[in-house]
Amino acid sequence: MLTSEQDNFVKMFERSFRDNWDLEAITDYGTANTLTYGRLAAQIARLHLLFKLFGIKKDDKIAVMGRNNCNWVTTYLATVTYGAVIVPILQDFKANDAQHIINHSESKLLFITDLIWENMDLEQLETLKAVYSLANFKLIAHRHHKEITWGDVEEAFSKKYTKGFTPESVEYEKRPNSAIGSINYTSGTTGFSKGVIMPLNGLAGNIRLAFNLKLVYPGCRHVAFLPLAHAYGCAFDFLACLASGGHSWLIGRTPSPKILLQAFAEVKPTTILSVPLILEKIYKKMIVPQIQKPPIRWVLKVPYLDEVVLSKIRQQLVEAFGGEFKQIIIGGAPLNPEVESFLHRIKFPMTVGYGMTECAPLISFTPYEEGGKLYSCGRALDGLMEIKIIHPNEEGIGEVVTRGENVMTGYFKNEQATKDSFTKDGWLRTGDLGIIDKDGYLFIKGRCKTMLLGPSGQNIYPEEIEAKLNNMPYVLESLILQTEDARLVALVCPDYNEVDASGLTKEQLEEHMEEIRKQVNAELAAYEQLNCIKLFPHEFEKTPKKSIKRFLYTNVEV
Repeated sequence: MLTSEQDNFVKMFERSFRDNWDLEAITDYGTANTLTYGRLAAQIARLHLLFKLFGIKKDDKIAVMGRNNCNWVTTYLATVTYGAVIVPILQDFKANDAQHIINHSESKLLFITDLIWENMDLEQLETLKAVYSLANFKLIAHRHHKEITWGDVEEAFSKKYTKGFTPESVEYEKRPNSAIGSINYTSGTTGFSKGVIMPLNGLAGNIRLAFNLKLVYPGCRHVAFLPLAHAYGCAFDFLACLASGGHSWLIGRTPSPKILLQAFAEVKPTTILSVPLILEKIYKKMIVPQIQKPPIRWVLKVPYLDEVVLSKIRQQLVEAFGGEFKQIIIGGAPLNPEVESFLHRIKFPMTVGYGMTECAPLISFTPYEEGGKLYSCGRALDGLMEIKIIHPNEEGIGEVVTRGENVMTGYFKNEQATKDSFTKDGWLRTGDLGIIDKDGYLFIKGRCKTMLLGPSGQNIYPEEIEAKLNNMPYVLESLILQTEDARLVALVCPDYNEVDASGLTKEQLEEHMEEIRKQVNAELAAYEQLNCIKLFPHEFEKTPKKSIKRFLYTNVEV
C-alpha cells in the first residue's frame, strides 16, 4: 500500500490545484472552453455543495456517462475528492446495459450526455435521486422532495466563499489509499461486464509511475482521445496529467485518424497514448503506399541507401504526431507485428505496455529510451507490480498472473467472479497467455479463452494468424473461428474502399482471398492452416478500446 503523504491520491490533487492555480488544465478540443486549475477547483467545490444538498455520504456511488469533456473530468474529480465513489460508464454501452450498471452500482446521482439520457427511463433507475446534464450541469430529471438546480448551487457557493475562492479554499479531507475510488465496469471481449472495485491506491500507483518516468510534468500536453471512462486513458491522459500540472485537450468526437492528426498538429503533445488500431490505420494509409512503390522497394534492399529513405519516413511520421512527443505508448490490445517491426526498424519512438482494467490499468511497461525488446510489452512496473507465468507448457507459455499496488479489490457484488480471478496465494489471473524471458520481458501470446487446440492438441493462437491476414491487400480486419471438426476458418471484412478503387467484382475479390489464404498458409505450421476464408459484410463489433467482441461471433455458421 502506498502510504506516504506524497502518494495519497486525494492530496495529490489538492497540491496540484494549489500549485498550478493559474495554469491551463483542461480544454474541450475544438472549442474555446478551457479551465485553469483554479477554475476547475472552483467547479469541483460547486459539485461538493450539490452533493451535500442531496445528502451524499462517503462511499455513495455517483455515475458519469458521456464523451470526454470538461464537465466529465470535473464530475470525476469532485466525486473522489468528496469521498464518494465514481462509476464511469462507457458512452458506447447500450441503454439497457447502462441502466443495469447504474442499478447494480446503486448510484445516487447520474451525470450524463443529454442524447444518451433520451433513451433511458428514470422509473427503471431505482436508486437515483437526480440526473444532471454533462453539457451544462442542468437538472434534467429528479425524484427528490425538492428540485436542486445549478442556481441553488451557485447561491450556496456565494454564501460559503464570501471572500472569493482562492488556493487556500482547496482543502480536501484526506482519504486513505485503501478507500474505494472507482467501480469500472469492464467492456471485455469475452462476455458480460463486471464492476471492478479499484481502491485509490491503484489510481495513485499509476500516477506515481508516470511521475517517476517523467511521462507527465508541469506544462506537459496530452490529447485525450481514448474514452476517459476506460482505465487506460483515464490513468494517464487525465489523472496523471492533472496531478502533475499538465494540460489535457479532451476530444469528444469519434477519434478518426484525420481528427487526431489535426489535433496532434495543433497541440503538439509531449506524450501520446494510443490503441494499436489508430497507429495501424495511419501506417496503412500513410506509410504502406510509399514503401510499396517499386523504386522505394528497391532502395530499401540497398544498404545505406535504405537508411536515407527510412529516416525521411520516420521524420514524416514524427511530424504527423506533432513533432514534440517523447514517445507513443501503445496499449489496450496487441499491436500488429508487421507494423511494430517496421516502426522498430525506423527507430520510431514507440513502446508497448500491458495492462487491464483490474490493474487501473498498467502491469508492465518499458520506456522507449531504455530500449525494450521487439514484440514484448516490457517488464513488470519496478517497485509496483510483479508478474509470473503459471502452468507453462513445454515452450514456457502459460497464464500471466500479477500482484502489486495497482490490483483491484475484487468485483462489486460478485464474490464468485472475485474468487475465480485470484489464485489461492493471491495472484490476479489476467486470462492472458504469455512467456517471460530471462531478462524479465513479457511476451503476450493470446487469451486463455481464445486459444484453440490443433488436431493433435497443439496450441493455436488466433490473434497471430489474424495479424498476418490483416496485413494483406483488401483485408480490413479478420477473425479466426474453429469448426466442430477442428478446421480453421477466417471471417474477413474486406476493405471496401480498396476494393472499389481496384474495381474488383465479388468473384474477383473471392479469387484474391483464395490467393491470400495460400500466402498466409505458407507462413503457418501444418496444424494452423486455414481451410477457407469467408467474406463478412461489415466490421466486427468492438469494445471502446477497439478489440473485437469475439463472444458475439462464436455461433456464426462457418
